[in-house]
Amino acid sequence: MERQEKIILGIDPGTRLMGHSVIKSDGQHFECLEMGVLDLRKEADPLRRLELILEEVLHIIDAFHPQYLSIESPFYGKNVQALLKLGRAQGVAIAASMSKGLKVHEYSPREIKQSLTGKGSSSKEQVCAMAMRLSGIQGEQPKHLDATDALAAAICHGIHSRFDAIYEKAGKTGKALLTAAKTPRKKSSWTDFLSTHPERIK
Repeated sequence: MERQEKIILGIDPGTRLMGHSVIKSDGQHFECLEMGVLDLRKEADPLRRLELILEEVLHIIDAFHPQYLSIESPFYGKNVQALLKLGRAQGVAIAASMSKGLKVHEYSPREIKQSLTGKGSSSKEQVCAMAMRLSGIQGEQPKHLDATDALAAAICHGIHSRFDAIYEKAGKTGKALLTAAKTPRKKSSWTDFLSTHPERIK
């Protein structure tokens, strides 16, 4: 099957540091085109921070023309105020991307870790190392791991997009079969078996 290359924008949203990355991917190979962090810590006005996020996301989209946004969903912790602020930052990034026609995909931190390392409980350092390895980046880890978190988000969608291509190729019938194959069978009990096959009781 011919693999089509995609340009994916990955974002790790934040109101203090926002990680961002752009990759080119065919689902198996990942080339990092851009990676960095938007540092918002010196800006005291929370609304101005959102404006800066909007400007940065639009600037990256205009520079690299990605077709997809892969963004990490907010982590549901105990701090409700922090969650609300993070949700605002995520919302601005999503709205900016949608205004430019990008298809938006959201992944939980656990899904991103699982896709890259095989473990949903991996540390940020482990995710960073794997993201750099998969995209062929040499050298030391960046100062702020928000950048490689965004890279990991982009790679995560690159990996998941392989299944989208299979679904499109196979059509609805193939998709149903693939979904059924990935759905674990419900284990039946001995009682269920006997109720289904009464002739087996002697």
